[in-house]
Amino acid sequence: MGFAERQVEQASYKGKTMATEKKTASRKLKYKIGEFVVYPAHGVGRIVALEEQEIAGAKLELFVIDFEKDKMRLRVPLNKCDSVGMRKLSDKNMAEDAMKVLTGKARVKRTMWSRRAQEYEAKINSGDLISVAEVVRDLYRSDRQPEQSYSERQLYESALDRMAREIACVKKLDDAGAVSEIEAVLEKSSHRGEKAAAAGAEEKAA
Repeated sequence: MGFAERQVEQASYKGKTMATEKKTASRKLKYKIGEFVVYPAHGVGRIVALEEQEIAGAKLELFVIDFEKDKMRLRVPLNKCDSVGMRKLSDKNMAEDAMKVLTGKARVKRTMWSRRAQEYEAKINSGDLISVAEVVRDLYRSDRQPEQSYSERQLYESALDRMAREIACVKKLDDAGAVSEIEAVLEKSSHRGEKAAAAGAEEKAA
């Protein structure tokens, strides 16, 4: 395809997208272009456009979502957003509730690791910020605690990344700043728990 043909094709594509945006602007949409949303399987993304495609003779409107960090673009039909679990970004109150979850005591079930790993993955991909925070809390290990296995570390980092991206968007931080804030809360909570455990041991010994 020559340069001139590519320009025509790009102009046609842009015109089609703009026409779709104008058409849908008259309707009240649940999400807006430029808005951050959470897609359960991929985390935080930004809606960058509205498109219209014709499939089997039927016209379909789609949100175009960019996941910049993953260098991925996803197209979600407008009528499928709810069924796939897509949601708006958490508000500040929900973000604070998620941070409070990190201060709680880790809850580790006495079941086989493979079973627990599946449960952790399900929570990470649930799209629920509180559930993701629970995984971060339960799998966190301070420098003073036993090292994690490779698979535990992978799941922890996945949950931490998923949580940090949303906290970063809500609090207007960069990802590194959100990770630092989350791990500071975890470290403080872990240290407090260790001191309480040590005090309890001393009381028993006495």
